[in-house]
Amino acid sequence: MDAVTRLLSDLVAIPSVNPMGRPLSGPGFLEVGMSDYLERWFRELGVPCERQTVAPGRDNLLARYEAPDARRTLLFDAHQDTVPTDGMTIPPFVPAIVSGRLHGRGSCDIKGGMAAMLVAFARLVRERPRGSASVVMACTVDEEFTHTGSTLLAATPHGADLAIIAEPTRLDLVNCHRGSVRWKIRARGVACHSSTPHLGVNAIYRMAPVIAALAEHAEDLSKAVPHPVLGPPSLSVGRIEGGVSVNVVPDWCEIEVDRRLIPGEVARETIARVERFLRDRLGGFEDLEFLPPWGVMPALAPDDMGSIDWVGDVGRAVASATGRTPRVTGVPYGTNAGPLSASGLPCLVFGPGDIAQAHTKDEWVELDQVRAAVDAYYQIARDLGG
Repeated sequence: MDAVTRLLSDLVAIPSVNPMGRPLSGPGFLEVGMSDYLERWFRELGVPCERQTVAPGRDNLLARYEAPDARRTLLFDAHQDTVPTDGMTIPPFVPAIVSGRLHGRGSCDIKGGMAAMLVAFARLVRERPRGSASVVMACTVDEEFTHTGSTLLAATPHGADLAIIAEPTRLDLVNCHRGSVRWKIRARGVACHSSTPHLGVNAIYRMAPVIAALAEHAEDLSKAVPHPVLGPPSLSVGRIEGGVSVNVVPDWCEIEVDRRLIPGEVARETIARVERFLRDRLGGFEDLEFLPPWGVMPALAPDDMGSIDWVGDVGRAVASATGRTPRVTGVPYGTNAGPLSASGLPCLVFGPGDIAQAHTKDEWVELDQVRAAVDAYYQIARDLGG
């Protein structure tokens, strides 16, 4: 087993599940086990490593390689957390290699990319090639839910000129993606015994026309002027809950809204647009409450902070390492490039794996792509030193 496959197997075997807002805790949840492993790995490599507390049990790790005579610094970022394991049909933390694929939760998103970045980083440390860039290796937390790790990283002085974000892009270069804003809408009612519902006010019934109106708004958005790469914005109601028991008329109901942003859209303005739409369709809504957004992910535009100027150099480095010129494209999902680019740092997203395999019941990554990514990350640092 080669070095990157061994490391990837170790990473997959360490649970680092993001609770995704649910009241879950205990072994396997949050990133503390992963952070402890990575800190030991960096110490054994002999490089400075900072542990940056984001929240209890959640620490970013920042390791630094100072290249000889470097004129540029690159930030390599890979997130530590995975989505939950609900519905998986394989043991989630038992890495298994079948037909050149390594299976397990996080293998594709994004421990394959993390393993490749780490092995490339270690190669830089050991070989110290002249002319390469210095590299800050960031292992961030909470990418899958509220991006608190990358938000703190974005506010941290790191001295980087360009960030390479590990995500499953099939070794293509991603220079733009959609963002998101997520919030809850709450309806109030009056509780009573369900045998006499006329004595109460059913909050779920009050929410029903709101959901229908939001479906209409989502349809309008699908016909809006599209972004040339990312298409139109979108809206989806992803969760609903309310009441306490089937025999009690519910006095509350909440829905959770996911609004995907294209470059140029502002989160607070899109929420205000939704409110205006509902007011036009439903009239007053004294019984509705718009809760503050709990998650905002900026979109990544192709020309954010000059990232377009780096595409050619990075593409040539990838082609030199892999023998294949990467496509330059956009993706509909968000990444840590959102908060980092919003802070003024040019960002490109690049990594092994296919997003179609991320978060799946038998998640896997092609090991050949992971091995190719090692060479690509190394070559990017080697060629972009200035």
